[in-house]
Amino acid sequence: MKLSGITDIFFDLDHTLWDFDRNSALTFDTIFKKNKINIDLNEFLNQYKTINLQYWKLYRNEKVDKKVLRFGRLNDTFLALNFNVERDIINQLSEDYITYLTDNNYLFDNTIEILDYLSLKYNLHILSNGFEEVQYKKLNRSNIYHYFKTITNGETIGVKKPNPQIFYHAIEKAKTSINRSIMIGDGYEADILGALNIGMDVIFFDLNSSQVETKIKQIDDLIHLKNFL
Repeated sequence: MKLSGITDIFFDLDHTLWDFDRNSALTFDTIFKKNKINIDLNEFLNQYKTINLQYWKLYRNEKVDKKVLRFGRLNDTFLALNFNVERDIINQLSEDYITYLTDNNYLFDNTIEILDYLSLKYNLHILSNGFEEVQYKKLNRSNIYHYFKTITNGETIGVKKPNPQIFYHAIEKAKTSINRSIMIGDGYEADILGALNIGMDVIFFDLNSSQVETKIKQIDDLIHLKNFL
């Protein structure tokens, strides 16, 4: 069913448009070779994905800062695998990861097609918790920066999704209103519940088609946004 009254669409970036897991895996392959870390990449990633999500939850809830996140997610993964890496090497890996991350910029299937389609009818915006210095590079190097009227980043304004203040800030920056806006993202807590908490409409992007409340609109392919918008 097509939605009416919407003028502004707010997208999360990582895991929604920008294929974070794919790009991140390629980055780890690069930096492990650079730093001569002889570890099974798939085993590392299997542990890292869960640990990284845990650290990001702590980060968005203001429990840890960026420096702790960047070091801790690597250190804890190596510890979980009983793989000894010196502290200074972990620090180097954390720096290299940010440096090389945007060398790979795969997008999810149909990202360009849906942005082409939506940009003709709506004002598009980015609302992200990611690190400021890499989010702009991701947008530029994946050639999607030009689609977006505004970019709101949690690190810049000092609060992160699901904090209501970041949503209010993004809406004010976009010169729109809650009832004319919709949030599209993969983060159920940060994007979906955060937006719903201020009365903003949502579409949950979930490749795994997880079971959520039936009232929440859900897609597993970006092209399916055409069913609603």
